[in-house]
This record gives sequence, structure tokens and C-alpha cells, in this order.
Amino acid sequence: MNNLIQLRHTLHQFPEVALEEYQTAERIKAFFAPLYPDFVIDKLGGTGLAFVFRGEKSGRRLLFRCELDALPIEDLKSSDHQSQIPGKGHLCGHDGHMAIICGLGERLAQNRPESGEVVLLFQPAEETGDGAKAVLEDERFAEIRPDAAFALHNLPGYPLHQVVVRKGTFAAGSTGMTIYLTGKTSHSAHPEAGLNPAQVLARLIQKLPELPKQVENFALLTLIHADLGSLAFGTSAGKASLSLTLRAFDQDQLEHLIELVKSSAIKEASNEGIKVEFGFVERFAVSKNDPALYPIVAQAARDLSLPITEKSDPFRWSEDFGLFSQVCPSFLFGLGAGENSPQLHEGTYDFPDELIETGVNVFERIVREGI
Repeated sequence: MNNLIQLRHTLHQFPEVALEEYQTAERIKAFFAPLYPDFVIDKLGGTGLAFVFRGEKSGRRLLFRCELDALPIEDLKSSDHQSQIPGKGHLCGHDGHMAIICGLGERLAQNRPESGEVVLLFQPAEETGDGAKAVLEDERFAEIRPDAAFALHNLPGYPLHQVVVRKGTFAAGSTGMTIYLTGKTSHSAHPEAGLNPAQVLARLIQKLPELPKQVENFALLTLIHADLGSLAFGTSAGKASLSLTLRAFDQDQLEHLIELVKSSAIKEASNEGIKVEFGFVERFAVSKNDPALYPIVAQAARDLSLPITEKSDPFRWSEDFGLFSQVCPSFLFGLGAGENSPQLHEGTYDFPDELIETGVNVFERIVREGI
């Protein structure tokens, strides 16, 4: 495992954020070169990579996915592998996830499955919600479309090596949404000559957080940012915007919440003669685990004598892997990163090296159980 730890440390030192993972991809390609995969797809969905290991007989095709990108957050933990790129850091553990998939590649190179195929996918731009969509829309994805897809995520706050599973929704779907309000500027001495969206903005700030109550089961609307006019005391504002994040555990309910926000904004704006437009960013599908894959993951954990915990409720955060569950049976599970570990996206977070071997072992067992 020392080579995998060293690989993770190198990736940690040179993080690249979404859509910029060029050198990261080159390092992964260099790692796989001596493993002689049977098929390679380069620049998949941008900077993505796929390595295929084939058995001698036909069979199921399993896909294992990890993420290439880091975060635009300063790495604050002093170590011999601290990020060398100012303002960027692998503070979500994607460096560790990549090391795990690389370790699985080593195992497959030494002992290919007897039948079927295993696809090792390194996906770009997970943090922005752009990567899975780009990979799935790449016409070459048809060459590796799997019968089942698996992914893991390290989970601070859970005991080290604990396997966290759940049937159905594992993590919420979410989207960033901005409401743009356009009226008309006027002299601040004559506000009646313009259309100031201030009152519409104020009413939306009050009313929108109540909308999730109209959605069945869990839904959440979080106000993120508001903007009105500019700091010009002689001018009555003519523009405003309100940004929010929407979350739900069901994809249809998330779409319903979006429509409720649109309807409310349109109604409030039209009452004042204000033009309204909408923008969306960081759209994440609900991560939904196929119940038929649950026994495979659970058995892999039991075979390795790893503790298993059943999550009673889905996680409120989102994961770009959710989009895969819309095109094939998929399963996302967690690996405990330590009860005292800093949380994901914190400046002092660092993926625990001892999880690499655990992740490799679990994925290898899934290959043998599921192929």
C-alpha cells in the first residue's frame, strides 16, 4: 500500500479544481500504464478517464467511480504532503478515493475477473455537479455503459473503517437557484418614476423558506445570497437577485419544489410589474441505491469483518454520483473516516491513509460478488 499512499500524497500536494484536472489525469494515466488495462478511454467528459479490465468469458459489466477534482479551499493542515497550490485543496477526500480505485486497478491487473468486465472511472467536476452529466453525455460512454455502478465516500464522524449503507435514497438531490428581478432605475428623489424590486425581494425572502412545507417528506430551502441595486445614493434600485439552495430526498419532490419557487417568484414580481428570470447551478440528482445491490455490498463488508451501520435517514448533502442511478442500477456507500476527523470541506481535513486498503478490499470483494 505504500505506493498508493505516496500517490495520494502527491495528488494531495497538487490539487486541481473542477474542469481543470489535466495534471491529475496525467498522473492517473501514468499509474495505469504498467497495469495494461484492456481498454482505455481518455478525456471522457472533459478530463475523465476510464480503464477497462476484461475477463475471458462474457458477463456483467461493473463500474467503479471516483472523482478527480479538488476544492477551491485553502489546505490548512501542516503535513509533508500539504497542498502546494494556494487556495486549493483535496478537502473532500477525492485524493483518497482515486488511490482506492488505483489500488483496485492493481488487483485486477494481477487477477482479472473470470468473466465480465470491470470499468474504473475517474470522473471530473464532481464538486460542481457538472462531471457526471458530461461523462454520461459523452458518446463514448456507450462503450462502457455498466450493468451496475458503485462508488464510496469517506465519512468523518463515523468510526474508522465502518461501512455505512442504506437502501433507496442515500443522499439528497440539490440545486443552486438564482432569481433575477429587473425593474427600472430612477432618481432616488423620484422613486415613483422607476420600478424598484426591493419589496418583491423582501417578500420572497420571507415567503420562500416556507415552501418546503408544501412538499411531501423532506425538502429544504436555504437562502444563500441577496443583492439589490448598487451603492449609489442618488439612484433607486432597478435590479435585484436572490440565490438559494434547494434540497429533497426524492427527485420528483425536488422538481416540485423548484416549480413552487418559480410560481411564487412570478406571482410576486408580476404584481409589481417586475420582470423575473431564473438561473441554475450545481445541479445534483438524488443518489438512489438499488436495493438489489445492497446484499452485494453488505456481504463484501461481512467477508472482511468490517462493522456495518444502516443509516436511518438519507444524508442531506449531495453527490454527483446520483446521476448514474438514473441510467443504471447504482449503489453509493460510506466508509467511516474517524469520529474525531475534521468534517469534509474544512481546511484541516485530510483523508486517512489507512482507509485506502479498506476501500480497495471492499471494492475487490464487490467485483467477485457482483460480476
